[in-house]
Amino acid sequence: MSVTTDPATVRLEGPSPAMAVALDIAKRSVWLAPVAILLSAAGWGIDGVLSTLYAIGIVVVNFLLAGWLLQVTGRISAAAMGAGAMFGFLLRLGLIFLAVLLVKDAGWLELVPFGITLIATHLVLLFWELRHISSSLAFPGLKPGETPNPYLPENQEPA
Repeated sequence: MSVTTDPATVRLEGPSPAMAVALDIAKRSVWLAPVAILLSAAGWGIDGVLSTLYAIGIVVVNFLLAGWLLQVTGRISAAAMGAGAMFGFLLRLGLIFLAVLLVKDAGWLELVPFGITLIATHLVLLFWELRHISSSLAFPGLKPGETPNPYLPENQEPA
């Protein structure tokens, strides 16, 4: 019996850990958005709020697109997933550049809150997500939820 490890033929089946992480990041952005909006409203008014919302939208779409690309290319092959990760990064940087280029002269865009939000939101969401990522190959992606020990009585704490 021979086991093939050719990256051109190895496919990933089942749910995508990358997409699960991307969706979890998107959920966390809902908690981060009000803080960013309040800070930008205090400093730059309604234009700051619009700039911050646009930046948060770019960040969330960036993470979701990254997860989706890894999910789709992983189902093709491991080599395609590597190419999707590398070229997907370049594609997503280009899309961020295009998103900024399209609104750079808009009257509502405040560059300072937009830039701060774009960079800080990426970093804050990634570091926040680190606490929820499993470092085990047995559970790739998000950490599994805590399950009670079926052998312990309900009202007794473990020793």
